[in-house]
Amino acid sequence: MRRPIFVALCLTGAVALSACQKSPDAEMQRALKDVNVIDESNLSDIMLTVGDPDEAVTYFQRTAQANPDRIDLMRGLGQSLVRAGRPAEAATVWRTAVAHPEATNEDRVALADALIRANEWTQAEAELNKVPPTFESFERYRLEAMVADSKKNWKKADSFYEIAAGMTTKPSGVLNNWGFSKLTRGDAAGAEKLFMQALTFDPTLFTTKNNLVMARGAQRKYQLPVVQMTQAEKAELLYTLALTAIKQGDVNTGKELLRDAVETHPQHFETAARALAALEA
Repeated sequence: MRRPIFVALCLTGAVALSACQKSPDAEMQRALKDVNVIDESNLSDIMLTVGDPDEAVTYFQRTAQANPDRIDLMRGLGQSLVRAGRPAEAATVWRTAVAHPEATNEDRVALADALIRANEWTQAEAELNKVPPTFESFERYRLEAMVADSKKNWKKADSFYEIAAGMTTKPSGVLNNWGFSKLTRGDAAGAEKLFMQALTFDPTLFTTKNNLVMARGAQRKYQLPVVQMTQAEKAELLYTLALTAIKQGDVNTGKELLRDAVETHPQHFETAARALAALEA
């Protein structure tokens, strides 16, 4: 009579043991899930910074399709498409992101950025107008400055450029844009100051150096500025200065600068040599 009771007790013990054994498995699954989330987060960061842009797009497209409700993946895809030079597609993704319940003002600013890159200035302005004035960020003011610039609202553009430059520790890009804006308005002296200021923050920006030379040339300052440059860069800058001089009617000065450019370049400077030959002919 005791045996069935014993068997029942053994079975009960087996069930209890089984339940105990399932608990570590469940904990393990949860731990693995947490690790996967961390690994995915790290991979996303890598894709957004040092990964190949096209590979990043493929990664985020695949991951977003598997998790269509995750706004972080929408953001990753939008940023990757911008990096890959596909702003129109990025704008479509960012429109989906701004409609998400967890969307932020940063997402709408990112949408405006993609629209500007896609040359959709009116739509970009409309999106920026939806951002409350209490939201202040470097990106927001940088884009506001560009939109004002496109509308030739110089006073507003200058105000936004100044605010944006004061909101970042790396203002070289926005200072370069501001300087180019001044140059297109005919304020070459003001542009020169902004380009020089931009180079104090990042002396490696060749585009800014080239813009600086154009601003100086517009004032008939035909000497290269004292800035950091390689031998090849020096030749390129002399070439830019030569073209600026020629366009202003200072042809002889332009010829001399072209000769200097050809002699300065560490390799054969075909473009400058051809321009000089055409002038001398």
